[in-house]
Amino acid sequence: MTMTEAKMMRMCFLLVQLSITFFVFMCCVGNGNARITSAFVRSEFPSVDIPIDHEVFAVPKGYNAPQQVHITQGDYDGNAVIISWVTTDEPGPSKVQYGTSENAYDYTAEGTTKNYTFYKYQSGYIHHCLVDGLEFDTKYYYKIGTGDSSREFWFQTPPKIDPDAPYVFGIIGDLGQTYNSLSTLEHYMHSGGQTVLFVGDLSYADRYQYNDVGVRWDTWGQFVEQSAAYQPWIWSAGNHEIEYMPYMGEVVPFKSYLYRFPTPYEASKSSSPLWYAIRRASAHIIVLSSYSPFVTYTPQWLWLEEEFKRVDREKTPWLIVLMHVPIYNSNEAHFMEGESMRAAFESWFILNKVDVVFAGHVHAYERSYRISNIHYRVSSGDPYPVPDKSAPIYLTVGDGGNQEGLAGRFRDPQPDYSAFREASYGHSTLEIKNRTHAVYHWNRNDDGKQVPTDSFVLYNQYWASNEGSWTQKKHHLGDLFGWTAPY
Repeated sequence: MTMTEAKMMRMCFLLVQLSITFFVFMCCVGNGNARITSAFVRSEFPSVDIPIDHEVFAVPKGYNAPQQVHITQGDYDGNAVIISWVTTDEPGPSKVQYGTSENAYDYTAEGTTKNYTFYKYQSGYIHHCLVDGLEFDTKYYYKIGTGDSSREFWFQTPPKIDPDAPYVFGIIGDLGQTYNSLSTLEHYMHSGGQTVLFVGDLSYADRYQYNDVGVRWDTWGQFVEQSAAYQPWIWSAGNHEIEYMPYMGEVVPFKSYLYRFPTPYEASKSSSPLWYAIRRASAHIIVLSSYSPFVTYTPQWLWLEEEFKRVDREKTPWLIVLMHVPIYNSNEAHFMEGESMRAAFESWFILNKVDVVFAGHVHAYERSYRISNIHYRVSSGDPYPVPDKSAPIYLTVGDGGNQEGLAGRFRDPQPDYSAFREASYGHSTLEIKNRTHAVYHWNRNDDGKQVPTDSFVLYNQYWASNEGSWTQKKHHLGDLFGWTAPY
């Protein structure tokens, strides 16, 4: 045997050893035997809002030019959008011109205009226009405004509802408008995400007083336009949207939020824009309101009971829930604030085989194992969460970058239900491959888009337990090679 052949054999042997070690480690992770509290200490920007005169808040030039442009899904199945914008000089037309070729607008939709006051702040003219009857999987160009002040954008409709439709969702929460927020947004815009699932706490304007509350809603609208004008952001409300400020005479909860950010709630038979559902590609997405009544017989409870009956996993196999307050959280910040919603809805999540629950509120990142605490009955049953293969994975992504800073105090020791946790700013993506598999990534802002800090392959809860699903798993798994752990 030559020297070169001996070296090659040693290298092969080392690679085999490394592969075996890595496989054993990832199996431990997948089976819930490896809990991680990251020791990473990030270098962060100061947790202060970007100054109002910063270029990221620059308003477009021209008389009555549309600003703060954003879109969201406009119906149940994804072939409609609601386009929103603000004009400041006069109402102007609430008209959207659109078509499938750039600078060729064959269609027109008419919207509505409204405005509001908050203390002595007077909002601009807020336009909302439903554009429906769109073709699936099609790029549309749209134009708003008139004359030299008009502006042009585009968006892509999702594929039609299909169990194997691939799609990439971005997940962002607690964003705010600091330099950390800007870093999160810029990282996300290079991630390949096609639609943002936003888990509440948008502008943090409620940390201001008097007229500055409204001003900071305007700056945030301009801030997110760079993404939200080109792809839907699916909204949910957090505590910073409540804005209950009696010292200013403002006592109507969610006032600014509801004027500015419409949702397609009526399409899912909801009675409130604060909770609703949509279907997009191969996913059924349910948005809950942590700060609206949700106990037995309340409107939200009754609606959710019916919405779960409308879920068809043969058409939309991926069942995703969005809420603001996490129901499993091992951070000292907001610890156990989600207990009441957990008691109300956790058994439904398990019964209906929800795949994943995204929440915000806690300014850190955390991933759970599949666990549940549905057997405790005060005087009997398991008093602690236990492993449960029918349970969803709970992900806390309240790490968008707001001015309140990071929640760096995790409870010690790390509880058994917590798989990974880290106090850093970042964003997540959920890349649905087909009906059986999706790939999840969490990326901290300190890393480039190619460096996922936490990552795993997610097995669909419905198809993984369905008869014959193992054959489909093996058939589809070939496209998913990577270092990620299975769940």
